[in-house]
Formats: sequence, C-alpha cells, structure tokens
Amino acid sequence: MNSILFTEGKIGPLTLRNRTIRSAAFESMCPGNRPSQELFDYHLSVAAGGVGMTTIAYAAVTQSGLSFERQLWMRPEIVPELRRLTDAIHHEGAAASIQLGHCGNMSHRSICGCMPVGASSGFNLYSPTFVRGLRKDELPSLAREYGNAVRLAQEAGFDAVEIHAGHGYLISQFLSPYTNHRKDEYGGSLNNRMRFMDQVMNEVTKAAGNHTAVLVKMNMSDGFKGGMEKDECLQVARRLVDDGAQALVLSGGFVSKAPMYVMRGAMPIHSMTYYMKSLWLKYGVRLAGHLMIPTVPFREAYFLEDALDFRKAIREIPLVYVGGLVSRQKIEEVLGHGFEFVQMGRALLNEPGFVNRMKAEEQARCNCGHSNYCIARMYTLDMACHQHLKEELPPCLKKEIEKLEKAK
Repeated sequence: MNSILFTEGKIGPLTLRNRTIRSAAFESMCPGNRPSQELFDYHLSVAAGGVGMTTIAYAAVTQSGLSFERQLWMRPEIVPELRRLTDAIHHEGAAASIQLGHCGNMSHRSICGCMPVGASSGFNLYSPTFVRGLRKDELPSLAREYGNAVRLAQEAGFDAVEIHAGHGYLISQFLSPYTNHRKDEYGGSLNNRMRFMDQVMNEVTKAAGNHTAVLVKMNMSDGFKGGMEKDECLQVARRLVDDGAQALVLSGGFVSKAPMYVMRGAMPIHSMTYYMKSLWLKYGVRLAGHLMIPTVPFREAYFLEDALDFRKAIREIPLVYVGGLVSRQKIEEVLGHGFEFVQMGRALLNEPGFVNRMKAEEQARCNCGHSNYCIARMYTLDMACHQHLKEELPPCLKKEIEKLEKAK
C-alpha cells in the first residue's frame, strides 16, 4: 500500500514520526486549573500508543478565558508540572503540543473570576450569564497574553502550539457575524472582524520564533444560518497563512449554538444530566436538552467534503483533517486526498494504542460506538470512554448508551 501514514511529516520546524495527531479534545483532567496525574497518564498512554503528536487540550491564556472548573490555565507556577508531562511524551517518541485559547463569552463569574467578556455585550444562555463586550483598548494586551502563553509552553517543553480560532470561542466570536456586533474597526466587514485574530497571530508568531510549530484550529463553517459560511472561512484560512500559521486544523461548529455540528451524533442527555450537581440545571436540560442540542447524524470523515475545498484553495502549508476518523481505511483515504496529517479525539480515548494497531493491521478500526457518553460526562467529571470505566454504570445510563449505539 502506497501510504504516507507511517512516514515522517513536517510542520514548520517540527518533524513528526508519522501523520497522526491526538486532537485537542478537552480532557477535563485539570482540577485547580493545573495538570493532574490523570492527565499525565492519559497522554503518556497515547504517546506510547504510537501517535505522532499528542495535544494537551484547551489551556486558557488568562483566568478570564476559563470556561470549565477542570480546565488548564497557563501560568508560570504550572510550568514544572507540564515539563514533567512533555518529557514523558518525548521519552515515548512522540511530540507534544498544547492548544491555547480564550473562551470569550462561554464562562461564568464563578469560573473565570469576572463578568465574562466577548466580542460584543449580551446574554449567553450557555452559562447562563450576562457578557461584557471587550473595549478596544483591552484587545492588544489580551493578544499579548497569547504570546505569553506560547513562551510558557516553550519553557514547559512543548514542540508546538495550536491556537484555537474556531468553535465559537473568543477569536471565533470576533470572526462570526453571529457574535460580533461591534461598530468600531473590529466589527462589520470580514476584514475588520479578522483584526483581533491578526493581532493574536502577530504575538504568537513572535513568541514562537523558529523553534515552535504554530498550528491554528479554525472553522470551515459555523454550522448554522447567520454564522460564518464557507466562503468567508476560506478567506480566514488565506489570512492565517499570511499571518504565519504553519498548519491549519480544519473543523467547524459553534459550541454555544451548534455543538453537535462539531462532534456529530446525539448528545446523551440523561448521561449528561446524571452528573450535574445543580438541580435546576439538571431538570432544565432534561426537559429542553434535545431542543438545545439537536442531533447531527454521524458518519465517518464527516468534514471531508468541506475540507477538500480548503485543500484546493490552500497549498502553501500543511492541512490537518479532523472529524470522525475511526478506521485505518478512512484515514488512508483522507491522506490520499492530499492532507498531510490527521487528528483523532474519540478514537484515541477509546483506544490509546490505536495508532500502533493500525501499523499492525491494515483493516484496523477502533471500537468507539459514537454514543458520545465521553462528551456528556466531560462537562462535570472527566472525558472518559464508558467501555473503560472503573466504576459500574447505572442501568439507566447503560440503556441510553445501548439505544444510541444501535441507532447510529
């Protein structure tokens, strides 16, 4: 088989041992906003499982950028703990990346320590909470926080950073007309809406220098009417190339508006609410959850058609395909279309050693059943596959998972 899957690949100054990357799927394994032994053990298992690079997910560049209690917050005091993690990953032959971002309006004062901020003022049902639009004079210093986070990542031994510019988080909130209603030079035209992204990328590339690879996760579409469509997202991709991105991770969706467009399948509402502590939230989501989080059918490589349009338009830098990859056969197909790398999230949660198995078996396929239990659990506990839990699942959750896996 003529395949590049197990050949080396380059992203900027970084060479990976193969074309696989563990995607920045949020682990929820950082109580106190710092790395835990659980985070260490999980990423070490993925590195030992043969992946080219594993990505520690969703580290906030400031406290105001935190959207979850168990989310990483980049600050000097956690650098030694992160260094222990990157050293262990390197010992297994894999590279280490960290995703850096700011959640914008998708937080609550109890988590981020202030009134949540975003591209524009308003009310966010995601939390729910009122949101303050960022002042123009705050934006340069906030962009510099991304650069500071890159420097901390370098101190911690990371080979790459992935800047999160998609999924309805802060940079995405500036880009999308759905969330950006500004009347100044940061709102209105797409050129204006890209201005904050440009500032961030300027700080990131200065900090990265010639030593750290810079990837950017971006939307190919927001996934709903009134959001960004493909034509504007293609313009964003071209701008990111000009801004110094060394690879683009092609995704889509808006966590606060179209969450299952990102992940596909159904959200197991009963599993999600089972772990919630707040009674009003628990029963509110049970009543209205299926309306708030509509199902988007899962199919393997569900972003491929959109990603092919980006492949035609962007030739200067590597493109990373992410979305619904669970078999070697489909991965080979995606790489055969000209994508330099693939990312996997749920597949490597289900089977951390999946890359090594793919090397041994041409027909390898992971055993993920796409019930999305791991995502439902993530919001309150940690991201874990129901097939590998130490505790026994209650019958009501087993029943929901079986129903969803049969319906996929």
